[in-house]
Amino acid sequence: MNKTAITALMFAVAVAATGCKKADHDPSTGPAQEAGKAIDNTAAAAAANTREAASAVGNATERAAENTAAAADRAGDKMENAADRANQNMKEAGAEVRQESREAAADAKAGAAHVTNKAGQGLERAGEKMQDASRK
Repeated sequence: MNKTAITALMFAVAVAATGCKKADHDPSTGPAQEAGKAIDNTAAAAAANTREAASAVGNATERAAENTAAAADRAGDKMENAADRANQNMKEAGAEVRQESREAAADAKAGAAHVTNKAGQGLERAGEKMQDASRK
């Protein structure tokens, strides 16, 4: 019970305890009737307070549900964006690896051609020296 209900109930008990003398302001009602009326009013106020509290809880629950749904939507969007970025980064990394592989292969081919050329020149000089040596 809340403070208002307790106060009203105590007032009703106090009125009932004062005796059965009729009230001065309304000669048709006695203390018991006034106490009953006070108890009824207290019960009605408590019921109204309970309905208000239940309504407030219901509204808070609805807001919480809406906020939870919105947060879940935002989280889903962020996860989707992160996945898209990761996918794009993987595509870019794959393209970069392919390009570097082509460049490395071209460098290796050029290096091999250079080595082959140098080896050929070396063999040619060696052959010339051998011919020169055999003529002497």
